[in-house]
Amino acid sequence: MAYAGNLKFSVRKNMWVQIPPPAPRRLRSPFPLRGRRGQQMTMAELTLFDDKKHRSQVVQLWRQVFGHETAHNDPDLVIDNTTAAGDGLFWVAVIGERVLGTIMAGYDGHRGWIYSLAVHPDHRKQGIGSRLLAHAEERVISLGCLKINLQIVKGNEQVQAFYEANGYSVEPRISMGKRLSKDLPTP
Repeated sequence: MAYAGNLKFSVRKNMWVQIPPPAPRRLRSPFPLRGRRGQQMTMAELTLFDDKKHRSQVVQLWRQVFGHETAHNDPDLVIDNTTAAGDGLFWVAVIGERVLGTIMAGYDGHRGWIYSLAVHPDHRKQGIGSRLLAHAEERVISLGCLKINLQIVKGNEQVQAFYEANGYSVEPRISMGKRLSKDLPTP
């Protein structure tokens, strides 16, 4: 089955059919955050990204965690493009109204992808990243995905160690890219 935005090609019907956008909802009951011994247990929740409630905090978090110096990685542009796709594969971890972490996933009918897994520096090592990653994996598996990929910047050993601890391994691949807009500056 091929996907394009909020459309999918149905082989049975031999036509493109519209996928209804998912309704924002709580995805799981609260989950406890790991903390230091003696600290009171804090509960976080995973929820679908809500543009009105989460955008400003997500933009701030991504700028802090990723830097995003190139135009095609501008957080507002990425959020606009992701929400326009309407695939329901963009989640945040929150306590109350405060965004602690994010993850976006993608599935094209062949492979799944993990994007923008970010956890606020003050809330790392509490299980938020692993919980977000596991949730994204479960969601793309439910869509029929058999393999998931991700890319990290070479030399980022801390992030590589996180993914390896969550079952990922370095594969002998060459990652290639092509800029489709001449307006984008070269990094």
